[in-house]
Amino acid sequence: MNKATRAAILAALEKKYKGTTTMLHYNSPFELLCAVILSAQCTDERVNKVTARIFPRLNTPEKMGALTQAQMEAEIHDCGLFRAKAKNLLGMCHMLLEKYHGQLPKDIPSLRELPGVGQKTANVVGSIVYHIPAIAVDTHVFRVSHRLGLAKGADPLETEHELQKVIPKENWSDAHHWLIWHGRLVCKARKPLCKGCVCVDLCPYKDKNFE
Repeated sequence: MNKATRAAILAALEKKYKGTTTMLHYNSPFELLCAVILSAQCTDERVNKVTARIFPRLNTPEKMGALTQAQMEAEIHDCGLFRAKAKNLLGMCHMLLEKYHGQLPKDIPSLRELPGVGQKTANVVGSIVYHIPAIAVDTHVFRVSHRLGLAKGADPLETEHELQKVIPKENWSDAHHWLIWHGRLVCKARKPLCKGCVCVDLCPYKDKNFE
């Protein structure tokens, strides 16, 4: 794919999704971090239901970190992988209290040191909270970027590096949201809605659906 086509695709996505942001509900950096950790293999809609229930009571590392493993599991039992997530949430709270005085670190490498925080989670939190240029690659970003021919990487990290090369750095964080929303609303996993796609004439994806 040539540079002009990539630029046209990104321009179309920007026009369609400019101003979009995360679907996750939160009122503080800590709440956003918890929500992103909970979102692994779980829909944002489900996460928002869980956090609406727990955040009024457990919205600081001190409050959440005071729970036992069993108590934390009970709080998030209706969220996928709840046992592992409970362990990670408690470990994250304890590290924030012990190492960062209860505050989130302000750089991506330090965020990645927290239990349950990988590259994607650190990129999401870093870009939204601290406006650090970053492209978080989730399933939507991975699928859409490959279908549109913006990346060919075999895994999220490789895809992230490829997207960093073809998207201007000042657009990294915004493009992350453009690709996510396009994946949610149009370029769906099983049956993409190509008829209404703003990139349909530029997209190289072979299995287009026009039903």
